[in-house]
Amino acid sequence: MVDVTAGQGTGAPGTGFPSLGEIGTMLKRGDLALAFGILTILVVLILPLPSVVLDLFLAISITLSILILMTSLFIQAPLEFSAFPTVLLISTMLRLSLNLASTRLILSHGHEGSAAAGHVIEAFGNFVMGGNFVIGIIVFAILVIVNFVVITKGSGRIAEVAARFQLDSMPGKQMAIDADLSAGLIDEKTAKERRKALEDESGFFGAMDGASKFVRGDAVAGLLVVFINIIGGMIIGIAQQGLSFGDAARSYTLLTVGDGLVTQIPALIVSTAAGLLVSKAAVSGAADKALMKQLSGYPQALGMSAGVMLVLAMLPGIPMLPFLALGSGAAALAWTSHKHHRAAAAAAKAAASPEAAAAAAAAASAAADEPISAALKIDDLKIELGYALLPLVNGPDGQDRLTEQIKALRRSLAIEMGFVMPAVRILDNVQLEANTYIIKIKEVDAGSGRIWPNQYMVMDPAGGQVDVPGIHTTEPTFGLPATWVDASLKEEASLKGYTVVDAATVVSTHLTELLKTNMSDLLSYGEVQKLLKDLPKEQSELVKDIVPAQITVSGIQRVLQLLLAERISVRDLSTILEGIADALAFSRNPATLVEHVRARLARQICAQNTSINGYLPLVALSAKWEQAFAESIIGQGEERSLAMQPSKLSEFMTVVRDRFEQAAREGEAPVLVTSASIRPFVRSLVERFRAQTTVLSQAEIHPRARLKTVGSV
Repeated sequence: MVDVTAGQGTGAPGTGFPSLGEIGTMLKRGDLALAFGILTILVVLILPLPSVVLDLFLAISITLSILILMTSLFIQAPLEFSAFPTVLLISTMLRLSLNLASTRLILSHGHEGSAAAGHVIEAFGNFVMGGNFVIGIIVFAILVIVNFVVITKGSGRIAEVAARFQLDSMPGKQMAIDADLSAGLIDEKTAKERRKALEDESGFFGAMDGASKFVRGDAVAGLLVVFINIIGGMIIGIAQQGLSFGDAARSYTLLTVGDGLVTQIPALIVSTAAGLLVSKAAVSGAADKALMKQLSGYPQALGMSAGVMLVLAMLPGIPMLPFLALGSGAAALAWTSHKHHRAAAAAAKAAASPEAAAAAAAAASAAADEPISAALKIDDLKIELGYALLPLVNGPDGQDRLTEQIKALRRSLAIEMGFVMPAVRILDNVQLEANTYIIKIKEVDAGSGRIWPNQYMVMDPAGGQVDVPGIHTTEPTFGLPATWVDASLKEEASLKGYTVVDAATVVSTHLTELLKTNMSDLLSYGEVQKLLKDLPKEQSELVKDIVPAQITVSGIQRVLQLLLAERISVRDLSTILEGIADALAFSRNPATLVEHVRARLARQICAQNTSINGYLPLVALSAKWEQAFAESIIGQGEERSLAMQPSKLSEFMTVVRDRFEQAAREGEAPVLVTSASIRPFVRSLVERFRAQTTVLSQAEIHPRARLKTVGSV
């Protein structure tokens, strides 16, 4: 019994060859089809091709070149055809492989007649030569010169210049994206998309610069192949096949010219496509629309062209009909374009009339009333600049120093405090003095100062007035004496040991201190939700356990705000949530939760306040004041409050201020240590007159911290 199903469209069983169905399945996959096509091109370079197969491949080459040209013509932007360098390489390899295959057929069978290398080459040769091989050689030479000298050289130069300009402009474009992101004009997703488009554009023009060399090499190879075919064919025909010089010249020249045309015409088409693509960098939209819009945009130019052609038509000896027809057509087009422009001008004039202006104002008012909720939006952070400070964000050198520093500040705050700084909106305000800036937090003035963008601020680290000529002023962040000096005195001030900073650094330092002071107000509910959502999976399970059953997101927000108010980093959110979960067993008061969390963060808090010498300097609260605070606390549980006599409060403030100023003169920046029960009340009092002083409880001193007592209160 014979199995009739075994051979239906399949290879022979057991031979190891793939069946036709398997080959079809492989070709349906794009990657395998492309690999198969490239391997086919490489095989053509090695194995001889029958003339019938060569005709098929030549038809494919011509069709591919026309497809490339049409695609380059109709795309809206060069990046839409970003695969062009790859396509160019493949098409060039295809033409070179067909050149080699046709050369093999011409030299092997050229003596047999004009159809030795296939009918496509024969048809091109007969059509162009017209029976005269000298004409064929001249036409072919002209085509090669046009391709090699004009189109290829020009498109290669355009690609080279475009790649160079694109590379040079990349830093400025990237800084513009970062500036828009820092100013809040775009979000992170849009910034990523714009950066990706910028990278793709740079890579495309760089690849086009290299790919243009393929076209140039293809033209050179075409010349060499023609030379080899003619000389080699003549030698073979006369010396080996016994043909006469005329017969050999006619036969081999027809075949060679036909072969050259079949390969050079697609090369010319692809070169034109490359030129269109690289010259389209500054043109938006399809090429036909852009050209028609720009060429018909000036009716005077069309009218002058029509006049010149009509004058030429009247000259004796000049054929009148073509020039008259073209002149009439240009005149009609000029008249139509003129009417269109006049109608547009009339419409613009009508729009400027009082009635139209009133209608436009009413429409604008309606449009303004519609999104009235947009007027309620508050910018979390805003910097308003006087007109003389605009070079800080739009400098003549293309460098936005202020926006770059704000970008670095956002990253450093995220690392240092676990706080994602809101976007900063930078505006110019003509009502401000020229050199004045204002920093606003939630639309309320938080700080201001006067700076000079082209000068440098010089300060004495000891706090005295500097001995350098300039504009004496006060440093806006810390209130220290400072002087603005010219750039020529910068080196002199540095050699004298003074601190020298530029204007952008002054603003960013001021913004940094204001942010650290107001971080608790800027930590929004939405930001807390985002922080909780970004937690690792293991910690997110803890959030599910306590939220909302035991505490709300608002409660966690309040705990984080209290920590940030004392400049405690909330980056270790996992430890903070574990501390909250422990403390929820006995209290839900945010102040109590914070004290428990601070004990959990003892290592971090001690490390944050450790001096450069590796120890934690501290000032201890004496037993006298411990008892005074303990006796002044009234109420129970969460209702406790401090009720100390004003004279006692004043005495405490004086003692603490004197002791810490003495420590500062000794080069120390100590923390104030109290018992855990009174720490919140001591802190609330100290922050009124020394906001930068850290107050720790004894429970927040890590066992491994090196301590140094520098005094007591």
